[in-house]
Amino acid sequence: MTTRVERSFRGISERLAIRYLGNLGGEQVADDTVEGPEWTATVSSETVGIGPSLTLTEVTVVFEATSEGDADDLESLVDRFAQKAMRAGG
Repeated sequence: MTTRVERSFRGISERLAIRYLGNLGGEQVADDTVEGPEWTATVSSETVGIGPSLTLTEVTVVFEATSEGDADDLESLVDRFAQKAMRAGG
């Protein structure tokens, strides 16, 4: 069984999300995918409206534990990534 967590973050770019994932031990293996020792993360983005005239980029990261990983390790990764993303997003 694969553990999967999907989280969305506003105010960061896909490029920055991929860099953060690299800083957390991953290696970019495709334009939108980073693989770590026990996880894979896929990054996508879309523009979302936040009122009548403002838009922001919302980056969605789908984290998946590999067969060697477990749910606790994945949650720790998601938490560490979220801390980095919150500092950047403002």
